[in-house]
Amino acid sequence: MKTICFRLLIYWFFFRKKTEPVPEIKPFTPVTPQIRETSFIEKMKKTNRNIVVFYGSQTGTAEEFANRLAKDAQRYGMKGMAADPEEYDLSELSRLKEIPNSMTVFCMATYGEGDPTDNAQEFYDWMQGTDDDLEGVNFAVFGLGNKTYEHFNATGKYTDKRLAELGGKRVFDLGLGDDDINLEEDFISWKEQFWPAVCEFFGVEATGEDSSIRQFELVVHNDINMNQVYNSQLREKTRNSEIKPFDSKNPFLATVTGNRKLNKGGNRHLMHIEFDITDSKISFILYCINNTYTILLFYYRNIILYFYIKYNFFFFQNLNIFIHHLIGPLKALYQSWVLDSERNILAILEDLPSLNPPIDHLCELLPRLQARYYSIASSSKVYPTSIHICAVVIEYTTKTERVFKGVATNWLKNKEVTDNGHKLTIPMYVRRSQFRLPFKPSNPIIMIGPGTGIAPFMGFIRERAWQKKQGKEAGETILYFGCRHKNEDFLYQQELEEFERAGVLTQLNVAFSRDQEHKIYVQHLLKKNKEQLWKLIHSNNAHIYVCGDARNMARDVHTAFYEIAEEVGSLTHTQAVDYFKKLMTKGRYSQDVWS
Repeated sequence: MKTICFRLLIYWFFFRKKTEPVPEIKPFTPVTPQIRETSFIEKMKKTNRNIVVFYGSQTGTAEEFANRLAKDAQRYGMKGMAADPEEYDLSELSRLKEIPNSMTVFCMATYGEGDPTDNAQEFYDWMQGTDDDLEGVNFAVFGLGNKTYEHFNATGKYTDKRLAELGGKRVFDLGLGDDDINLEEDFISWKEQFWPAVCEFFGVEATGEDSSIRQFELVVHNDINMNQVYNSQLREKTRNSEIKPFDSKNPFLATVTGNRKLNKGGNRHLMHIEFDITDSKISFILYCINNTYTILLFYYRNIILYFYIKYNFFFFQNLNIFIHHLIGPLKALYQSWVLDSERNILAILEDLPSLNPPIDHLCELLPRLQARYYSIASSSKVYPTSIHICAVVIEYTTKTERVFKGVATNWLKNKEVTDNGHKLTIPMYVRRSQFRLPFKPSNPIIMIGPGTGIAPFMGFIRERAWQKKQGKEAGETILYFGCRHKNEDFLYQQELEEFERAGVLTQLNVAFSRDQEHKIYVQHLLKKNKEQLWKLIHSNNAHIYVCGDARNMARDVHTAFYEIAEEVGSLTHTQAVDYFKKLMTKGRYSQDVWS
């Protein structure tokens, strides 16, 4: 009975008849490129908007939240628009009071070690340097973060604090979403209180209008010359004509020059891939496309392939809003049947064949596929025209006996150097990083990176070898690496042992977690060498680098260092925590971690 109710609820939520008319779809006609409008104030005036929702988004979630808030505005007699702060002049924020009953909302994700996202960097810099008077500017902020990171929601907190310091009027309290638990639930809970506060502030009432306005309509054309249809693919450009710098909106097409398997055994596939970036002067983030299996289950390949499917089981965000209001048993059913069982949209449609959604409605609900981020496993000093990465191919069986394949890693796995003589390319762009070697080569470095967390350290070690060849005095270079089995997944074993023999790698400490009865991890090896490590850190100005899993490994490494400071440095626990926080502030304890 519960399953029947659940089917009916899904059908009612997604496929009930809408009262709003579908907007008229006009035939596409090429237009001459125009100068981009950078004034969000003028755009709001022209389109009669009074709410603008800016998003600082790295993976697309903050952008999705911003779009949902902008759509919600119409239910309260307002008109909203979502906006990328990178595309507009945020110094105009003080002009927002020119628009009656207006406000701005910021959905701000925190990236890395408390940093703003790439598209919010200029706005963040502006906030730090401006003394503009924002009196009369109404605002609210929702932050997206993860408590497994040291600087939880730092960007959202700073944005809320700074806008108030500049005189802005806070309409509703800062929201803090935690991706380590349930970011979606945090956002919904905040939003449910946010809109009543907005209504009270502006003296308006909800109109009762449905916020799910249909934006697309499926039109089938049978007489189109397919050679004239844009297929969404990034086209090869003449290198000399490419516009620099390369970014998320203008990625560089790098040629694949190497792709090899790193592990010797086991049921996983760990790969090392190399890309030619001649003349680009970039580091690297890449775009991927969905796998063929995903595409074949839909009808319109080009739309789905590059833009819409976010291939994971959390995609049903709009349904989640609805489920949030359901009684406990149905919430539990949704949790177990959709989330715990890892059913993505394809699995849901397969298991509920009575659901037959139109493609235009799916396009309404599905977010864009986002860029993937990888640590670089090479040094620009050693390989000035090449970038290397190291990644594990994600593939496992879910509770419903379906094989889940990671989009980006499986796509990369199949990127051979040539495909029938054709050189394959990967779209990529720059992302700035503070995860780099000390300015002084003589500073010792302690690198901790289990699994594919070794990637950036291969670049560090190769650069240290280059420094030594240049006659520079390189400090101690110590690596703590962890894998499951020595004979299966000791990544870069030959290269690392050669670096150790050559004296470039001062110490190679490897933890093979499953080669003995009791598991041994990198944090255990740290404790084993506690006296040496404390001397390097406390007396020799060593820099510490941690790369890998934030939720478990990075926390355990933190704890190990606290214990070393307590046991060898005679610090209290509070003093130890404060000691390493200061190292982070000074840039001597850096992390490149993910959860």
